[in-house]
Amino acid sequence: MKRIESKLNTRSPEFHANAAHNRRLAEELKEKQRGARHDRPERDIERLRKQSKLLVRERLERLLDPGTPFLELSTLAANMAYDGEVPGAAVVAGIGIVSGREVLINAGDASVKGGAWYPLSVKKTVRALDIAIENRLPVVHLCDSAGGFLPLQANLFADRYYAGRIFRNQSILSKMGVQQVAVVCGHCTAGGAYVPGLSDYNVIVRGTGAIFLAGPPLVKAATGEEVTVDELGGCDMHTRLSGTADYPASSEEEAIAIARDIVAQFKRPEKTKIEWQEPEEPFYDPAELYGVIPRDIKVQFDMREVIARIVDGSRFHEYQPAYGTSLVCGYAHIWGYKVGILANNGVLFNDSALKGTHFIELCNQNKTPILFLQNITGFMVGKDYEQRGITKDGAKMIMAVSGSEVPKFTVIVNGSFGAGNYGMSGRAFDPRFLFMWPQSQISVMGAEQAANTLADVKLRQMARHGKQATAEDIAAIREPILEDYRRQSSAYYSTSEIWDDGILDPTDTRNALGMAISAALNTPIGEPRYGVFRM
Repeated sequence: MKRIESKLNTRSPEFHANAAHNRRLAEELKEKQRGARHDRPERDIERLRKQSKLLVRERLERLLDPGTPFLELSTLAANMAYDGEVPGAAVVAGIGIVSGREVLINAGDASVKGGAWYPLSVKKTVRALDIAIENRLPVVHLCDSAGGFLPLQANLFADRYYAGRIFRNQSILSKMGVQQVAVVCGHCTAGGAYVPGLSDYNVIVRGTGAIFLAGPPLVKAATGEEVTVDELGGCDMHTRLSGTADYPASSEEEAIAIARDIVAQFKRPEKTKIEWQEPEEPFYDPAELYGVIPRDIKVQFDMREVIARIVDGSRFHEYQPAYGTSLVCGYAHIWGYKVGILANNGVLFNDSALKGTHFIELCNQNKTPILFLQNITGFMVGKDYEQRGITKDGAKMIMAVSGSEVPKFTVIVNGSFGAGNYGMSGRAFDPRFLFMWPQSQISVMGAEQAANTLADVKLRQMARHGKQATAEDIAAIREPILEDYRRQSSAYYSTSEIWDDGILDPTDTRNALGMAISAALNTPIGEPRYGVFRM
């Protein structure tokens, strides 16, 4: 493959201004992540210490193989919800190496509201188990939860993707033969009791671990029976009498050591074989990505400059370079794995949509995973383009994305607006992983377009009632819309709502993708099959 020839002037004032701006955003991201991971009220930490409990990150440190990477998912979930009082949505999830095996880890964080499940805690756990199902990853559950947060029960219990989906997903994993081990470090109450109950193996810590459908207060209220925690659901009862738990442990350290031993017995999966070569660092410094991305989201840039700083050796075989030039397509390697890349260099026109559709078919034909790099305002609109069939051609691309059998990965590197999000494998189209960069935005349209559209509707309504709008009237309409769109289209809002799998520092993108691709290859790749392409 030919090396990309970068045209970036790394000495220009524009490059340095962009770099300073994006480095600041990356530092803000790291500070937010650090706070979500570690900042807790002293009283909550002291409470856990008095119970002889480890903090969730201390548990992770003992579980993961030393010196191996951990791809944490949705670190900033709920960062803009619940008044910011539920960092990480009270759950730590991610992919790591335990006893030499790739596993998904789902860990309750008891330092946040006792590990209570909020609606976004449930959503994060369901998403984590979806990832385990899609990629056939064994799961280690570190259980320590106060149960569902009852004041918000209507938003976490009854619907299809609420708490019951956790247990459904566990059952599906078992049906698939994907193994799970639970470590019961604290209480598993009500529905939470089914997490260890549905795991293939479970370990319970004497004195702090407990499993029961109803705790002592509820049992007394319901039946009048007075019973202690240990009698009702403690370590010795469940390992000696009920058989609900398999292994007793005298401490969390011992429990985690037993769990590591159990995982060591798991059969190593045979990974799907795709083209692979010895990894090579990018020729161009990934840190230059800070200078590639403009400070203003409306300013266009060449996505080849991004590709050059992510892929092995900065080498890229571009497909149809002279056709449909607003979409860059081609092959490269990331950490040795061959991938097909679709990257936006502007709005999607008829020719670029057709080019993307054909390239997706090629990647499926030769079983090459696909990486979508999004910076897209949407498909082109207007009478001429509709007469040429832009809706029809956009539908072809959406059909190809939807019917794709190879693993898909999406990174929103700047803007993601309108139907362009769909054609470039947005969340609704099941990419195995979807990440964002800190300055990214996602919404049905840009804030300015939305404000202008809604203001125009309102002004026409006023005109019909005989009222002439003043400049103050127009501002009163536009400003609240702009404010809402700017807040709700930000990467931090997206990741708070778990519309993505996390925000990445741009320089971490290559490593995150390498781990994601490796995990995805635990699942066989099916033969390509599509629906009807409207011709």
